[in-house]
Amino acid sequence: MHSPIATTPEHLLNVTVRPLRFGLLFSYGSSGAVILPDHDNRGNGDGASNRPRGAAMRVLVVSDQYAPMVGGVPTVTRALARGLAERGHLVRLLVPSPGRRGRVAADDQVAVDFRRSLPWPWYDGMRLAWTSRSAARKLITAFEPDVIHIHSPLTLGATARIVARQLGIPVVYTNHYLPENARPARRRRSRAFDAVFYSYLVWFGNRSSHVTAPTSTALRLLCDRGLRRASTVISNGVDLATYRPGPGSDEIRDRYGLRADCPVILTVGRLSREKGVDVLLDAAARLTQDAQIAIAGTGPDEGRLRAQAERLGLADNRVRFLGFVPGPELPAVYRLADVFAIPSVAELQSLTTMEAMASGVPVVAADAHALGELVGHGRNGFLVTPGRPDELAACLDVLLKEPELRAGMAAESLRAISEHELSRSLARWESLYGTLASAGAR
Repeated sequence: MHSPIATTPEHLLNVTVRPLRFGLLFSYGSSGAVILPDHDNRGNGDGASNRPRGAAMRVLVVSDQYAPMVGGVPTVTRALARGLAERGHLVRLLVPSPGRRGRVAADDQVAVDFRRSLPWPWYDGMRLAWTSRSAARKLITAFEPDVIHIHSPLTLGATARIVARQLGIPVVYTNHYLPENARPARRRRSRAFDAVFYSYLVWFGNRSSHVTAPTSTALRLLCDRGLRRASTVISNGVDLATYRPGPGSDEIRDRYGLRADCPVILTVGRLSREKGVDVLLDAAARLTQDAQIAIAGTGPDEGRLRAQAERLGLADNRVRFLGFVPGPELPAVYRLADVFAIPSVAELQSLTTMEAMASGVPVVAADAHALGELVGHGRNGFLVTPGRPDELAACLDVLLKEPELRAGMAAESLRAISEHELSRSLARWESLYGTLASAGAR
């Protein structure tokens, strides 16, 4: 096995992951928030609360994004609700309807209250739901939750927070958003937009009982801008029983038109501008090694990306658009990958990167926001400068040429992802909910 230092361009192997520095855009006084990856801010470890150990709780999960919308937040909220229900808790979801009409439906063991909604004009596929405070109060008083967990601070989240405060119910707010997520179609945003965006998130967080984020990077973005509330890092988690290494399926390979005679470079995600798939296509045109790029996902940028691939002369045997991959087939698609690429500049954790790591795949990622918390440069993959297809191609070429290096990095991916097992995250949510329910709203 060759050393990465001997096979990788020196300027790529010596990428330094520098701590992010952010200016304080709005002054809220000195921050009292503390980032504690393994404990809450009052010194309680996992499982520490005044409630009986293992006691069932009633949890209302609120999100302004949910299936059939495809994305990280719908996936996280659905997995959280299902996981809590499987552990014996009574869970209800409050989310936007897929159309104009609201309804109540069952999703496995979880009741889902779909509220009527309209399309969000700046984000294709997203819908904004509306409910009055009186209707929200009626739902919440009928359900009698011990805690309300809000995953987005827009219409449903904002209404639920206000009503919860009136009723004295503790609120957990989890931030999943960056400015790039709010207006992905724009290449450049103004500083004023970013300032208003973070001002609102911090304002919302400071009026919740407890704030969480999936990574230290994500939480620091709020703390550096004035978050004062008690705060905790809790990973979104990944189901290691579902996403795991294994032999590739010839049936799945044939179904998606993937080659068996060369390595597969996979990327998975919504096809929108902030995900950087255009950079991956430019990198594909620069590769010196034979490989096939597999792009799994759909989104508003799909037409532009297909046109780019055609313009670059990347035929199906070089780049394959897989379209939407159903959830049950996705683990098998990861097992066909030799390398996972994520050139996105808008990740506060990245579920797809965790799924790839859990499947035993090395990762080449943009050195942007929280991706450096998952990808160790030179350990389980490489970090490259965002927007630089030449660097991305160079690192991909190194992994394509070195199967032993890929195998070593794949093993490191498996070791690193073990800390993000979904059951561990669910246990931490139970601990936090129990502590807050015992203390009451603050």
